[in-house]
Amino acid sequence: MIFETGLTRSNLDCFCQFTTPTVKSQFLPKSEIRKLNRLWHPWERENVEYFTLSDLWSCYDEWSAYGAGVPIVLDDGETLVQYYVPYLSAIQIFTSNSPAREDTESGDGERDSFSDWSSEESESDKLWRWDGCSSEDGGSDQDSFLHVNNRLGYLYFQHFERATPYGRIPLMDKINGLCGRYPGLMSLRSVDLSPASWMAVAWYPIYHIPMGRTVKDLSACFLTYHTLSSSFQDMDLEDDIESTGRKREEGDGISLPPFGLATYKMQGDVWVSGNSGRDREKLVSLLSVADSWLKQLRVQHHDFDYFTGIRRG
Repeated sequence: MIFETGLTRSNLDCFCQFTTPTVKSQFLPKSEIRKLNRLWHPWERENVEYFTLSDLWSCYDEWSAYGAGVPIVLDDGETLVQYYVPYLSAIQIFTSNSPAREDTESGDGERDSFSDWSSEESESDKLWRWDGCSSEDGGSDQDSFLHVNNRLGYLYFQHFERATPYGRIPLMDKINGLCGRYPGLMSLRSVDLSPASWMAVAWYPIYHIPMGRTVKDLSACFLTYHTLSSSFQDMDLEDDIESTGRKREEGDGISLPPFGLATYKMQGDVWVSGNSGRDREKLVSLLSVADSWLKQLRVQHHDFDYFTGIRRG
């Protein structure tokens, strides 16, 4: 009966709620707090909560195998549960430390690594803008996009999926296949990552329960964007304490709701009929934020282009 609480929300809210990972968390030892990058964690706090990337991927383990169930109310009042499988669409991880050359060179033709990407870009393009920093503010070290004292940090890993949806493997399988070459995908902590670290998850529908009805709107696909750094969680910590009326305890879990979202094959009003019309505004806002994020980091996200109808020559 877990879905009953979700049915009081709009369908769009339910999708966001039931596909948002809540990651097992820990508190950083006080001796480690002093070592944090102060550009990324400028606040003095008694407790700093974090999660490991391995625990984040664990949230997608069951979803990758069976799908994430999203409760939906149809126009005629009928309810069903639509299942979505997550796929890793894009990810960029920036850290304080320069990656070792052997960790960043890919031999399979995928554009996962710094070395693959840097060969395509001009020197000026390697110096990205972050939080008001212009391209001239960074250095030109061949082993990094920006010097370590800049807000962006060093690119440890990136992947932009190019395969067709039918040629992809679920998110957990993809991560398991990559972590042998990039062990940081399991060991890195959210406090080790710069605010520029992010991932996008593509959600494709597989089936709904009860079966037997063909609802065109249930063929909709979603693209959710999530930050990976504790920097943003630090900013939300005080609000969370105020809303719950208590201090967070270790193991409460850190929720990573999408900050951006794009859709594909969305037809009808099933996803935008709730919240007195505000869902449509929410979709427009989330799409705009995702677009701004990609432009700020100067990246081309292939799934975003496809979902939004952008065709590049």
